[in-house]
This record gives sequence, structure tokens and C-alpha cells, in this order.
Amino acid sequence: MSNRVRTRFAPSPTGKMHVGNLRTALYAYLIAKHEGGEFILRIEDTDQERYVEGATDIIYRTLAKTGLVHDEGPDRDGGYGPYIQSERQASGVYLKYARQLVEQGDAYYCFCDRERLDSLKTSVSEDGTDIVVYDKHCLGLSREETEANLAAGKPWVIRLNVPDEGETTFHDEIYGDITVPNSELDDMILIKSDGYPTYNFANVVDDHLMGITHVVRGNEYLASAPKYDRLYRAFGWEIPVYVHCPLITDENHRKLSKRSGHSSYEDLIGQGFVSEAVVNYVALLGWCPSDNREIFSLEELVKEFDYHHMSKSPAVFDTVKLRWMNGEYLKAMDFERFYEMAEPYIRKTVTKDYDLRKIASLVKTRIEVFPDINDQIGFIEELPEYDCELYRHKKMKTDPQKGLALLEEVLPVLEEQKDYSNDALFELLKGFAEEKGYKTGYVMWPLRTAVSGRQSTPGGATELMEVLGKEESLVRIKKGIGKLHAVQ
Repeated sequence: MSNRVRTRFAPSPTGKMHVGNLRTALYAYLIAKHEGGEFILRIEDTDQERYVEGATDIIYRTLAKTGLVHDEGPDRDGGYGPYIQSERQASGVYLKYARQLVEQGDAYYCFCDRERLDSLKTSVSEDGTDIVVYDKHCLGLSREETEANLAAGKPWVIRLNVPDEGETTFHDEIYGDITVPNSELDDMILIKSDGYPTYNFANVVDDHLMGITHVVRGNEYLASAPKYDRLYRAFGWEIPVYVHCPLITDENHRKLSKRSGHSSYEDLIGQGFVSEAVVNYVALLGWCPSDNREIFSLEELVKEFDYHHMSKSPAVFDTVKLRWMNGEYLKAMDFERFYEMAEPYIRKTVTKDYDLRKIASLVKTRIEVFPDINDQIGFIEELPEYDCELYRHKKMKTDPQKGLALLEEVLPVLEEQKDYSNDALFELLKGFAEEKGYKTGYVMWPLRTAVSGRQSTPGGATELMEVLGKEESLVRIKKGIGKLHAVQ
């Protein structure tokens, strides 16, 4: 095994990249890079029934967008290829090693047909599905019987020969030593009847041949780990460091499902989250830095990540927390990049000839995800109907009657003003308030209400008036005066 840390991300091309898969890739990347090692991409496509066209492109695209750049992979040969399992299968490597186990007595050919397998006693797993417990029927076949069946072309699989007696103990860096009675371990299939290796067998062979030192995966694979260990020991290979990540649940503490709207990276990006925030948040799903810090760049994660600080407890995918974190990234984002990403959302809401850059600057620090923009700026396109009670503000001691008086008082001043930039309007109204002996907020509140028709807006009165322009601002102020007169 290599002296350098080598980790791998080995996804199956079966659809979008689930949050759990992304976390596996991220942790594998961080473990390797923290130690100055290599991060390898291997595509595990031997399960042809689950293969989804275009899914491999999703894997490449997601890794590129998240910054998890692999050192080796199908597109970057590092001398351990091929890096696509079906291409490795074509070389016969899996069958070669499976036959080695047969020769050693650690595996055997099984010729049982479907009818016989269906007749075996089954047990029910935690998720309610039946599990066939194989009875080692074909282990008792003589070499002559086995060779005769092979010569006759009888369908076969190769199974691992797990002893009935004793125990298997393996070590995981997160969960410690785990001991399992061998009687609970099934003689899993290594080579299927179609000649393809099973996921579990190919994983072990490939990890060894690629010099993988640390294997990162979800804790749903803990149950398979004893079988992996038995394979490593049967071959006499060094066992890698196991790092099993805790389960990810939704807010109701149910396993995060692919049916969940937040289950995949592409789902989250489509909902207006930015890649850096998603990566940052996913890093905290099972790992906590010693100082409880929450905001990290990928480079900072590489420096700080220590898998020994991972938790055994399930990690809750908290959408509220992710939204907050995303908002922090938007606030800190370079304005040009923010505008490029926000513009399509603004254009969905604002079709009139307003300055979209000014609108973007209004919402930049006030949204958590890009779709929030619609609710923030809907009033810009068209003044909504609103209740005159909006003019009431207890702290500023304003009410609809005082709002009417203020609007009528300030209207001539605004009609004479030519410069409708935010700074110019603010100085004008600040001077007006001082001259009249008003507090500045006393003047701004009814104006903001009149031009927005909203209790909450992404900017103050003068910022909104700059975006709307003089003509539209005055139209709305006059409409507010008329509305207030109607209720007097």
C-alpha cells in the first residue's frame, strides 16, 4: 500500500448526486488533501440495470463545480487505470481474483437456480425487504462435480465462503472495533451469473490495486465491512483505514430520501443555493471543528478537517441553517458575480425599464437564496393594493392621518427635485426634516410606504425612489395621498 494517503470517490452513474454521495466525495477529498495525498475518481458502472444515461456527466460536472478536483480518474491517468469499472471488468481482473479465492477454499462456485434460491428460508431486513440466507448447498460439491457443471455450461455465481463458527472483528475510525458473529454473515456473491463482479467484491479488488489507504463511505456499509475484511485477509492484503460517515436525516429524523426536494446537489443549486455554501454546509453534516466555527472556504476545510472529530450520531439536514449560511455567502460575494447570478431572477419579476443593477444592490444583503428576490421586489413592477394602516408606526408615532399630512407637505419639494439619486434625495429629505423639526424617520416612513405599498422592503425610501425614478415615485406618492384622503 502507498505511503501517501490515497482516497477515492467511487460513485455509480445512477442519477443525480445525492447529498450523502457529495459528503462522501468531500470527506475523501479533504482527508487526502489535508495529508498532501491523492484523491481518485473511479466510476463503478458494473450494475447495468441501474445505469442512467448522462449520470457520468453529472458526476464530472458536480465535482468540477464544487472544486473537488480529482488527481486521477478516467480523464486523468495516474498509472492505476482503467478508472471505469466496466473497463476493468473487460480485462478479466475480477474473475481472476475470484478464482484465486476458489483455489484457496475461500470461495466456491454456486449453481443453484432461481427456484431453489426462492425456496430458501428468508429473514426480513430493517426496511422490510426479504433477505435470502444461502445454505452453502454448493460448498459441498466435489471438484469433479463443479468442473462437470462448468463444462456443461450450467449458470453459476462465485460466493465467498464464510465460516459458520467464530467471529469477525473490524475497526472503523469513527465507530471503533465492531465484532460480528460469522453465523450472521451470508456467503455473499462475488461474481454474478452475467460475469460481472458485485459491488462489494469489485470495491475490495479495485481499492487494493489502486493503493487506496483510506476508504470513506456511508454507515449503511458498516454491515458489509466484515465481509470486506474477510476478503482482504483471504488475499493477504493490507486493510485500509475505514471511515464510515453518519446517517443524514431530514428535520423529522427520517433518512434523507431521494424524493426529498433537497436530496441532491443539483436540486439545491436549482433552488438558488450557491455551490460554496452547499459544500460548506455538507462538510458540517457529521463533522465539527474544535472551535465550532461554521463558515469555511474549501481551502480552509482542507487545512482544518480532521476525521477524528466526526460524529457517530445522525446528522440532521437543516434547511433553515443552510439558508442562513447561503445568505452569508451572498452577502460576502463579489457584486459582479452576484449580479450575474441574480439577474435572471430579477428579470422574471421586473419587465419594465428599471436599472437592474440597482435592484440587485438592494437585495444582495437581504436574501438567503436567489428565489427570495421575487418576494423582495415584486412591488417594483407594480404598486400592490395595500391597507392604509401600513402608515401607522408606533415608535415613530405616525398614523394614516399624519402620513397624509406629511405626504402632502413634502410633495412639492419632491416635484421640484431633479436629481433622484439616493444620496441627493436623502440629503434633500434630511434637510426638509431638520427645517420642519421632524425626525428623519418620521419623513421616510410614509414615503417608503407610499412608493412600495409594503411593510417590509429591501431598501429605504430614497433607495426605492432612485430605482423607480421621479415620474413613477411621484405617481405612487400622489396615489397614496388619494388613498389616505378616501379614508379620512
